[in-house]
Amino acid sequence: MEVHREPGNGFQEVIYHRALAHEFDLRHIPFKREYEMPVFYKDKQVGKRRADFLVENVVSVELKAIIQLEPVHLAQAINCLEAYKSLFGIFG
Repeated sequence: MEVHREPGNGFQEVIYHRALAHEFDLRHIPFKREYEMPVFYKDKQVGKRRADFLVENVVSVELKAIIQLEPVHLAQAINCLEAYKSLFGIFG
């Protein structure tokens, strides 16, 4: 919320990406930016997708500089979780 509050509304997404990376650094929170995760189909890697941030090797963060979340944004987050599940074998 700090990254949203400080600069305010209306900036391009990349500005918020940079601000969040800086905030993580200020708080000494380990993260990886634009983390590539493999995408599998029937146990075969068929591509990759990028998470905006992978925080402490556990939390995937996707930033959106939009007015309203749409179903496609939820689908992107779910896809990211599926890729994460395939990569680390978690979430049952």
